[in-house]
Amino acid sequence: MRKLSILAIAIGFVLASCGEAPKTTEVKEMKHDEMHDEGAGHEDDGHDHDHDAMEEAAEAVVIPEGAKVFFANLKDGQTVTSPLKVEFGVEGMEVEPAGELTEGKGHHHIIINGSSLEGGVIVPANETNIHFGKGQLETELELVAGEHTLTMQFADGYHQSYGEQMSATIL
Repeated sequence: MRKLSILAIAIGFVLASCGEAPKTTEVKEMKHDEMHDEGAGHEDDGHDHDHDAMEEAAEAVVIPEGAKVFFANLKDGQTVTSPLKVEFGVEGMEVEPAGELTEGKGHHHIIINGSSLEGGVIVPANETNIHFGKGQLETELELVAGEHTLTMQFADGYHQSYGEQMSATIL
């Protein structure tokens, strides 16, 4: 099975020429305030969500036929360097910031070294589940050198996953 390999070759050569050992970077763990500043909110993002409405919405999710998400600039098995630019793609639905529940709309999340989430499940907010709650269409990720799996998960305005159909995974 091919894996998405993050190689810091250029960084290693630069640091080696300076007589220093290469340094690795780690995924930045965001605190709640940082997530909100970065547009990364979660269920407790300062919006007054009606949790009963959230539960009903999870049961009534309608995904248009043929709707999908994809990595616009990356391919499965590609060897890349860190920081890694990731461009989000979506067809059949629209991107909007988190906070409101609007049919046919949502926002992106990246799951590092994990897989898609079942429909209706709220995407966690931590160092491996990164939220793009301002409706961002791209980001830069800093990953440690090695093999990683990236999963893009589209979710509604309350951060509830649209499930496997609205996810894409590259290795």
